[in-house]
Amino acid sequence: MLENSPISNIVAISLVISSLGILLYFSWKTLITSNSFQKGIELFQAKDYEGAESEFRKVIANNSTNDIVRLLLGDLLNHKGQIAEAKELFNEVIHRSPKNADAYLRLANILLLENNQEAAINNLQTAKDLFQKQRQPGKAETINKILQGIHNNNK
Repeated sequence: MLENSPISNIVAISLVISSLGILLYFSWKTLITSNSFQKGIELFQAKDYEGAESEFRKVIANNSTNDIVRLLLGDLLNHKGQIAEAKELFNEVIHRSPKNADAYLRLANILLLENNQEAAINNLQTAKDLFQKQRQPGKAETINKILQGIHNNNK
């Protein structure tokens, strides 16, 4: 008898409407994030670094767990000469996702430019090990050649 009562119908309808509202909200947020990401990529390729930075920061604001955007923003900041902030982003990705080999590579690049070879070598070695574990031997071999080049230059 309760199955067809007006109260149970109201509760069911309310739950369906609430669920639809939540679904629409997250769909809209995902669409906005996706559009900002794509626009950021296009602006970066067009060398509109200020615009690209703004779009990437919007994506991070909407989706704080997006490490790809953090890496791209770090690349952009590095390109603009904002090295400290780029390093911070790469370190943040490493902290959040310690198996992200690309973050170690990007950080190593900055460290090499800063003549911090010991830290750069450590990051390159970590990236190489991760690529090997992730069954990407080509990337691991490329890093191995970079490491050999560094060691040969130090002799």
